[in-house]
Amino acid sequence: MSKVYETVIGLEVHVELATKTKIFCGCSTAFGGAPNTHTCPVCTGMPGSLPVLNKEVVNKAIAVGLATNCTITQNCKFDRKNYFYPDNPQNYQISQLYYPICRDGKVEICVDGKKKFVGIHEIHMEEDAGKLIHDPYTDSSLVDFNRSGVPLIEIVSEPDMRSAEEVIAYLDKLRTTIQYLGASDCKLNEGSMRADVNLSIREVGATEFGTRTEMKNLNSFKAIARAIENERERQIDLLEAGQEVVQETRRWDDTKEYSYAMRSKEDAQDYRYFPDPDLVPIIISDAWLEEIRNNQPEFREEKMTRYQEEFGLPEYDAEILTGTKKLADIFEETVALGANPKKVSNWLMVETMRLLKEKEMDADDIQFSAANLAKLIQLADSQAINSSVAKEVFEVIFEKDIDPDQYVEEKGLKTVNDEGELRATVEKVIAENPQSVEDYRNGKEKAIGFLVGQTMKAMKGKANPGMVNQILKELL
Repeated sequence: MSKVYETVIGLEVHVELATKTKIFCGCSTAFGGAPNTHTCPVCTGMPGSLPVLNKEVVNKAIAVGLATNCTITQNCKFDRKNYFYPDNPQNYQISQLYYPICRDGKVEICVDGKKKFVGIHEIHMEEDAGKLIHDPYTDSSLVDFNRSGVPLIEIVSEPDMRSAEEVIAYLDKLRTTIQYLGASDCKLNEGSMRADVNLSIREVGATEFGTRTEMKNLNSFKAIARAIENERERQIDLLEAGQEVVQETRRWDDTKEYSYAMRSKEDAQDYRYFPDPDLVPIIISDAWLEEIRNNQPEFREEKMTRYQEEFGLPEYDAEILTGTKKLADIFEETVALGANPKKVSNWLMVETMRLLKEKEMDADDIQFSAANLAKLIQLADSQAINSSVAKEVFEVIFEKDIDPDQYVEEKGLKTVNDEGELRATVEKVIAENPQSVEDYRNGKEKAIGFLVGQTMKAMKGKANPGMVNQILKELL
């Protein structure tokens, strides 16, 4: 009888905080930029340079801790984690081992209608390292220190997840929560959110954990799901073959859908942590904590409930619209300008989502303004333009955020409501399509659709479809 295995997964999630400057100096944290241009003596580890803590990093770390139900360590400090690596300029990283800023939190996830809590062991603040760029032409590695000193929080979960679906639900919950806080944009493709997966397997019913491996280089939800399934199967195959799983760090190659060993972790590395002598302890007063607590935003679950109650939206609409803060903001701003909530929802859920998918964009990349969307809805509601013209205009708004009133006027796209002009066109279409006329008179209702289409074509899409229908029925 074959054994049944259970997967046990814990995550270490690194999140780059959205501060304008780095954690211990005044250098820019902007993504990109020519190599080594966002640097100074502090973030390149020059002898004699001294770090000064950016208070906004602490504010954002506390906000994330409160949103994930953590206990805030009101007296915490930084430690030095010593290791030698080319992209680590000081040969140590400033992090928090002994007194992390947040502990013992939890977030609720829902998979297949079942809710459960995933525990958060701790959240600590630290600085990011630089980036090694491998040049295949010269067979050498170059170091870019622009990212060195960018503020990070590391969110360490408990080993509470049991499937790839639960991992994705947990990451999605973290991402939306942090985005709503404005603490980070959490773009996996830019490295502002990075997840390392610790995974082991054990027989169902066993209480002891199996030997775990750590998976790195995961930069999309799909890659994470594929890596989890792959590593689960790899470990099961080893155990079924009577071999042991080795504790090691593995690198995932998403193009080959394969992982390979990077380094063994049989002997945990000794980082020789000690308190950083250049940084004073952080004392978080009750008043400071209360101020951040009072400034917490409305989160996704609260928004979903409010959208259904206040705007009468279906649960499905509310779920889609609150999926990203950007979409929720555009929805609320457009409704505040007087547009009908359900119509705004339809434009965002149908046309906006279609264009985002076609252009392989994220909702965060949306450029159009709520003001122009509200104007377009008003033009369609007043029947100044018909629905097909409205869709055409929206595509231009999506691309260039143009003023729809001005665009419709300039391009002559207003709906033709002149009954005389419409009647003359309909009569011409009837005369040119005797077969369709006969089909309609013989009871084929669909034939009128063809005649409406021909009329719209003759009017270059600008006819009022309701009036066209009415005139056609009258003349037929």
